[in-house]
Amino acid sequence: MSKNIFGIALCTLLLGPGVSAQTQQPTKIPRIGYLGATSPAATAARIDGFKLGLRELGYVEGKTIFIDYRWAEGKLDRIPGLAAELVGLNVDVIVTAGPADTKGAKQATSRIPIVMGFDNDPIGNGFVVSLARPGGNITGLSTLAPEISGKQLELMREILRRFSRVAVFGTSRQPGNAQSLQEVELAAKVFKVKIQYLDVLDPQDIETAFRAATKDRADAILVLQTPLASLHRNRFIDLAVQHRLPATYSRSDFVEAGGLMSYGASYPDLMRRAATYVDKILKGRTPADLPVEQPMKFEFIVNLKAAKQIGLTIPPSVLARADRLIR
Repeated sequence: MSKNIFGIALCTLLLGPGVSAQTQQPTKIPRIGYLGATSPAATAARIDGFKLGLRELGYVEGKTIFIDYRWAEGKLDRIPGLAAELVGLNVDVIVTAGPADTKGAKQATSRIPIVMGFDNDPIGNGFVVSLARPGGNITGLSTLAPEISGKQLELMREILRRFSRVAVFGTSRQPGNAQSLQEVELAAKVFKVKIQYLDVLDPQDIETAFRAATKDRADAILVLQTPLASLHRNRFIDLAVQHRLPATYSRSDFVEAGGLMSYGASYPDLMRRAATYVDKILKGRTPADLPVEQPMKFEFIVNLKAAKQIGLTIPPSVLARADRLIR
């Protein structure tokens, strides 16, 4: 009896590792699709924010998680095809870097979870049923904050002696543009400012819009967030100086590139938080049950060099409220 027991134990010891090796499955490394309407250079800070969020959660790109990037380089008609490519790769999650990207991803799949890096009107754009219960395969972050436009106009009013007309540059075919414009119009009524909306659909429209703003004697310009503005931000900045028009933007990278001022949600922080959605989805949560979150971090940045270029003096009271001054 003892010999039989010894023989069974010996066989188990010898065969056990082999059986375990045969039955053990290789660990699947998650694959993320990142869809952007612009370019890596135009959104470098946002990409860094997303990668930072992943690192904070313990992911190592190339080792414990893979990211497949697709860039439309400002050509919005390319987005559906790029989204289809990511679906064809069977990625686990698609992260979108703006409303146009989310629209393309939504058209490409109702199966793969989609995380919005940001969107200014998720409900109006038809991406979610509600912010609390998205209801489909899309969730993420929203920049829908009416107080942003009001704050932009308030700050501009404090800076300028004369402030009665503002030219607003947007792109009507950009998802969420109508909502952003509506927020500006509501704020303008409060401050009794007249709005001149100028539709910038193509790069050649930028200079035309500036000429129209100057002709209409705009006191300042407000640039809504669009892929076209991101790709051609230097053109916007140069023309603002050329026409001596104070300009306010929604993102800090415009000011870092030479623009006058910006007030808005921190986009790198939004993308950092997008990583938490990716993590939850990879761990089994569904987008339908993950509430869409609002911005938590806002930035007011002023470029004093840009102010000097157009002969503008920023009051000390405004400078004291800035989160960052660029000299």
